[in-house]
Amino acid sequence: MLRTWREDFAQLMREQGIAANATPRVVRGRNKGRTPDAIFRAQQCGASSAVRERVTAVAKQLVQTSSFNDPARSKLLDTRKSVVGGWLQIAEKLDLQGEITLAADVRHFARHLPPVMTDGEAIAVRLAQHLRPQQTGQTDQRTCGIERAR
Repeated sequence: MLRTWREDFAQLMREQGIAANATPRVVRGRNKGRTPDAIFRAQQCGASSAVRERVTAVAKQLVQTSSFNDPARSKLLDTRKSVVGGWLQIAEKLDLQGEITLAADVRHFARHLPPVMTDGEAIAVRLAQHLRPQQTGQTDQRTCGIERAR
């Protein structure tokens, strides 16, 4: 419903001569929505039980299986494939209209969309990066900077 309102509002703005679009996040290459306000505020003070639970669940799966598999990934990949296909169709139409440079820009945009990564995968990557220095016996560069500043 909110998307419909945004699209209607953009249409009304265009009718008034103001350039406006209501492009969905996924078409712009953004797959992450807003963090709900309560979770955002809890994250700021380090008291988010929702984030702690997600991190704990990811950590448990990493410990048990030495890998992380998020079932939401396949849906994200399907959506990405559809979005890229749509952009490439637009590029083909632009080529047919003689807009070669614009078509090339559209292709570049489609090829350089941010990588597909679920929230769980992002947590798993951060956990792995955090644990890697400890596993190899090296010190974490961020920690070194903090210790030197003291």
